[in-house]
Amino acid sequence: MAFDSTAHYVATDALKQAVNAAILLERPLLIKGEPGTGKTLLAEELATSLDTQLVTWHVKSTTKAAQGLYEYDAVSRLRDSQLGIDGVENVANYIKPGKLWEAFSAEKRVVLLIDEIDKADIEFPNDLLQELDRMEFYVYETDQTVRARHRPIIIITSNNEKELPDAFLRRCFFHYIAFPDRDTLQAIIDVHYPGLAPRLVNAALEIFFDLREAPGLKKKPSTSELIDWLKLLLADELAQETLHSPEPNEALPPLAGALIKNEQDTHLLERLAFMLRRQGR
Repeated sequence: MAFDSTAHYVATDALKQAVNAAILLERPLLIKGEPGTGKTLLAEELATSLDTQLVTWHVKSTTKAAQGLYEYDAVSRLRDSQLGIDGVENVANYIKPGKLWEAFSAEKRVVLLIDEIDKADIEFPNDLLQELDRMEFYVYETDQTVRARHRPIIIITSNNEKELPDAFLRRCFFHYIAFPDRDTLQAIIDVHYPGLAPRLVNAALEIFFDLREAPGLKKKPSTSELIDWLKLLLADELAQETLHSPEPNEALPPLAGALIKNEQDTHLLERLAFMLRRQGR
């Protein structure tokens, strides 16, 4: 059941080893990396390659660990009791299973994605330790224990917005997705746009890496943004001509809004271009 690159996802050897090691150890795989480097897509492609279901738990700043287990709607039950609705005596009617419950009760082994875990409160990871270790949890309202029928493959992503607790990290297999080098980016482009003219790809990659290396840039363009930019270039012949024959007075590449996402970086690049012109470059 070894994971490999797919028709839509280019995985480095290090990433393949990390995925397969986590599966072998039956540990959650904690994935970090720049936004746009394919952390979430990894879980999607892993589920596809294993021909199984993907259960996705998108974590927000307000998300609590207990919501991944289940939620008891006491308010609805009280309202229904006041209205005399049938079934109110059965508390199970007011229990909403969470994503862990869904993954635990699946008929076959699934991939469970806990996406952007660092968005939640610092205690969120610790509150899941026992459930992820034992693969079970207790439902107090119905006096039942929910156990995993098949241990899910767990992928946890983080954008490093906050540090995760040591006790949680100890239970994970960790991998950092480094930003792709030029050859890997070329392979990623080939997956999305096979047969793309080498002249266009080379020109786009030159500009892309120049932008990423610009000193002081607040947000460097990501892999996913490069793919979006290429899609726009393919649909705009005038932009392609500008790309191949750049004017020295142009501070930004054509359709730069796909790559540059804030006004600070726009102004920075304009200033850098102005300074280069003054130096006679």
